[in-house]
Amino acid sequence: MNLAIKKRLRRLGFWLGMLFFAAFAIFPTVWMLISAFKQNADLYNAANNPFLFNLPPTLKHITFLFTNTDFSVFLWNSVLIGVMVVIITLLLAVPAAYSLSRLVGRWGERSGIAVFLVYLIPPTLLFLPLYQVISLLRAANTIWALVLVYPTITVPFCTWLLLGFFKSMPREMEEAALIDGYSRWQAFLKVSLPLAWPGIATCVVFAFALSLSDYIYAASFVSETASRPLNSGVPTALIRGDIYFWQSLMAAAAIVTIPLAIGYGLLFDKLIQGFQPEAAS
Repeated sequence: MNLAIKKRLRRLGFWLGMLFFAAFAIFPTVWMLISAFKQNADLYNAANNPFLFNLPPTLKHITFLFTNTDFSVFLWNSVLIGVMVVIITLLLAVPAAYSLSRLVGRWGERSGIAVFLVYLIPPTLLFLPLYQVISLLRAANTIWALVLVYPTITVPFCTWLLLGFFKSMPREMEEAALIDGYSRWQAFLKVSLPLAWPGIATCVVFAFALSLSDYIYAASFVSETASRPLNSGVPTALIRGDIYFWQSLMAAAAIVTIPLAIGYGLLFDKLIQGFQPEAAS
């Protein structure tokens, strides 16, 4: 077979594979959008095509979501929790990662691995003792319970991520800044921190996304409707016994998922650099 034909076939196979994975990735979002606007008679009729609007689309299920549930309260709680978790995570993970990256010898490497191992502990083993801590702090049934608990997941992971990022930075740059009269703190702020922005962007997206996706902690620590976030409030409001408000559930998922996906897309280059710190050095 001609070499040019082989190259074309390989290129065709590559793009067909990419098209398949793109369709596979976007399918849940398309399904959510179609289902959110479907009428009950269209959605529950097995003879209808589930990928088409067999009856005219309707907005009543989205209206129901905002008027007959506390979705706006859940949304505000989730945004507030996510922002505070991101701030706490950065305040703890950035200096911890920088300090561990400059800790020479075996202890520095072992400490980084130990921090990451904490992240690997499943939440199903931690939510009972953490609930006792939250109860002692009298933070149960408030958003502060989740603000205090989520950093136990985000801080170890972000510390481990930024640890490799800071290690990839040449120490000669900081030493040159110290020779020029900078203090250690000034060298960190003006030399190391600007170079770590791709990793920090990754941590911001990870911490905020985790605060939106976790269910175990949100359902265990908060039972008051006024303090529930989206991840536990929406299922509670839209799943009533054996009645599932599917269209409103899909609408709520789409409202949260699409902006987050756009954010991932805008920060995609930074995310890649954050997981490949050597590329940014």
